[in-house]
Amino acid sequence: MNGESGVKIPKYDPSQTYDWNFKKAPKTPPEVEVPECPGEWTYCGIPVNSPLGIAAGPLLNGKWVSSYAALGFDVLTYKTVRTDPHECYPLPNLVPVQPEMMTGDEASVPLADELDGSWAVSFGMPSQAARFWIGDVKKAKARLSEGQLLSVSVVGTMQPGWGLEELADNYADCASWAFDANADCVEMNFSCPNVCSEDGQLFQNPADAALVAKTVQKYAGEDGPLLVKIGYLADQKTLQELLIQLNDHVDAIVTTNSIPTRVTDSAGKFLFDGEQRGICGDASRDLSIEQVRRCREIVEANNLKLDIIGVGGIKTADDVQRYLDAGANSVQLATSAMIDPLVGIKIRQNFNTA
Repeated sequence: MNGESGVKIPKYDPSQTYDWNFKKAPKTPPEVEVPECPGEWTYCGIPVNSPLGIAAGPLLNGKWVSSYAALGFDVLTYKTVRTDPHECYPLPNLVPVQPEMMTGDEASVPLADELDGSWAVSFGMPSQAARFWIGDVKKAKARLSEGQLLSVSVVGTMQPGWGLEELADNYADCASWAFDANADCVEMNFSCPNVCSEDGQLFQNPADAALVAKTVQKYAGEDGPLLVKIGYLADQKTLQELLIQLNDHVDAIVTTNSIPTRVTDSAGKFLFDGEQRGICGDASRDLSIEQVRRCREIVEANNLKLDIIGVGGIKTADDVQRYLDAGANSVQLATSAMIDPLVGIKIRQNFNTA
């Protein structure tokens, strides 16, 4: 993809493996003009240049971080890391789907012939070895400009014989290492629709989520803001309990980590062995905005201190405004930024004319 100046802008290639895309990271950040974004913005109390961030997905390593930092994004979320290396699922990792706007109760969605704004995601939260990502995070942080910050997404890895307390300790180790690598904040991933183990489903059990968050806060909470990324919760009572339980231990909720369902091909056969996968992009937008609104209502009704970061289907300035109007403090993009790396600049241009 070429920018207005003719500069080639690298982007993720879904036809290639995760490792291929990791190695094909941009050698140098693109040189493009980034318009200022009007207004005063903060991320968990830290001043930033805009409300535009990248979710934990496109930024596979520090070079990808630097590339998107040059493309109009000011909160860069380093893709989810673990204390130990973890392999990516085999291809396909991103497949186009053709649902209408999702409602959350779909039994399945059909595969599409071409990408038209929505896809099913199947990575399995891969991670490089800690000895690599710790040094890489340090380098990525050092390359950011004033008004930009680096968030690191972390996840615990359940081991045979472990219980919830051991998993919580593992989350805390990973978060502490991220802060030691100069991360500005840490986002704990409590939701991964294509992982069936407990580390990917914590958000569904408020008490368990609170225990893990409390443990991370105990060992890493003084180093910087802590955020929790959650999935879609249709039940308002569970969502309220989750936010109330997390309120004393974290600074913000990041929502929504895609909408889970199964995927079928043209013959009606299930892909991914019939397991659910997270649907990201356009189809998730309305449901994700509604969950932001529900979270804001809970925060205000219960006098909670949580910021809300909106994620899901954002690709225009109008989409950003809808999230802000629903109660988000800022937003994160992923699908649209992977499809069109210049989307952040286009959004900022429209902000300037608003």
